[in-house]
Amino acid sequence: MAPKYKFTYFNARGRGELIRLIFAAAGVEFEDVRFNFEQWFAFKAKGTTPMGQMPVLEVDGQMMCQSLAIARYVARENGLCGKTSWEEAQADMLVCGADDLLTKLIKVRFEKDEAKKEEGKKDLATYVPNFLANYEKLCGSDGYLVGKSLTYADLAFFNVMHDILQVTSLDKYPRLARVVESVTAHTGVAAWLGKRPDTPS
Repeated sequence: MAPKYKFTYFNARGRGELIRLIFAAAGVEFEDVRFNFEQWFAFKAKGTTPMGQMPVLEVDGQMMCQSLAIARYVARENGLCGKTSWEEAQADMLVCGADDLLTKLIKVRFEKDEAKKEEGKKDLATYVPNFLANYEKLCGSDGYLVGKSLTYADLAFFNVMHDILQVTSLDKYPRLARVVESVTAHTGVAAWLGKRPDTPS
């Protein structure tokens, strides 16, 4: 019997969207619970979350948190971590790198101090080209970051590129452009992108 998945996060992409993309790519059904802040505070007050934070994944009644741990678990359960131990390690490395960039993007987006926000934008102006150059160098030649088939590293890269591609092109990074094309063309991902809620972040 297939596991029953319940995924809880805010009504935003943020640190939850990679996990949703993994479910979509794997063709696995999951309950997509989206909280506003009031609902989250009420849920948190019950004291049932492992570390008092989201996202949270429930699998047949068992609960875990930490977005990258959840992503690795769901990817591993569904064959999206790589074909060998080395590919799995490479995928983990690239996912961690994408998460570093996501952290910077989130910090800038929610920074209320205008001076600090501008500082963060300047940092991103140098960080993003270096990030893309490194990932282009590390990327495989078959339309995937690792190996010859989709891994959760491709999904993590695609996810973090969502806002960046509004202002930056991948013309100088042909291998990475192929990764974005591969992910976009994936049947499960395409179906998810067509139905997911439109959120600002």
